[in-house]
Amino acid sequence: MTPSSHYITCAGRQIHYTEWGAARGRTVIAWHGLARTGRDMDELAEHLSARFRVICPDTIGRGLSQWSPDPGNEYKLSFYARIAADLMEQLGVEQAHWVGTSMGGAIGTVCAGGLAEPRLQGRILSLVLNDNAPRLAQPAIERIRTYAGNPPAFDTVTELEAFFRQVYKPYGWLSEAQWRRLAETSTRRLPDGRVTPHYDPAMVRQFIDHPGDYDTWEHYDAIRVPVLCLRGAESDLVLRDATEEMMRRGPGALGLAKVVEVPGCGHAPALNVPGQLKLVADFIAAADA
Repeated sequence: MTPSSHYITCAGRQIHYTEWGAARGRTVIAWHGLARTGRDMDELAEHLSARFRVICPDTIGRGLSQWSPDPGNEYKLSFYARIAADLMEQLGVEQAHWVGTSMGGAIGTVCAGGLAEPRLQGRILSLVLNDNAPRLAQPAIERIRTYAGNPPAFDTVTELEAFFRQVYKPYGWLSEAQWRRLAETSTRRLPDGRVTPHYDPAMVRQFIDHPGDYDTWEHYDAIRVPVLCLRGAESDLVLRDATEEMMRRGPGALGLAKVVEVPGCGHAPALNVPGQLKLVADFIAAADA
């Protein structure tokens, strides 16, 4: 199955998304990480599309979506939640399961809690946090901010792919074809002809203008639906003390949360191999039932 590609205006900005399983009655929203695109979700979306309609957006400033003309006010979780609410409303999605990698998990957390975007209250049926937690390790944030805020440029796509292979080595195993797709869907050409990662470097303004944006305990505590946290066993961003606290409060205190460590990965599991796909699919199927 191949996805269809679409553009839609949400919160006044043009957003690109791919759609899988369009004829299915139930919906999953799969949202990518900080410096990535919705195409990272291809394997998961294809796997889930036998049962669900799967929507994979490019966040504003990433992939094929519009770059923000107001970075200080729009590259933040509350604005991303506003985009998500508009997206669901315009696509006629009353309720959806949510799978989010890293930043996509944080967006899902503020959406599922219903505090940042009241229009989404009760509309997120379950939440998968792929190496994301309500508290993140500051040294890892600084590491990500450093490489994401100063993207390098290369003469060839092959050189850029080699850079991606090094930076995203913690994703775990990817096939040669998957590495090539990651590179080709993450590339833009500069006026001088060189190539660089696809995103707006100003998106790291989020860490400067909204330094506490990823401290999402207030939102997590408001969640009343099943939550699955997939922690990369070697992750330096999501530490075990954070996942242990997740189990003591919010949906964890209600018996609705579960943490699974994914071996052979750091930040963040690529959600592209059978074991990882089964974890997510089984969780969503149980929540949907």
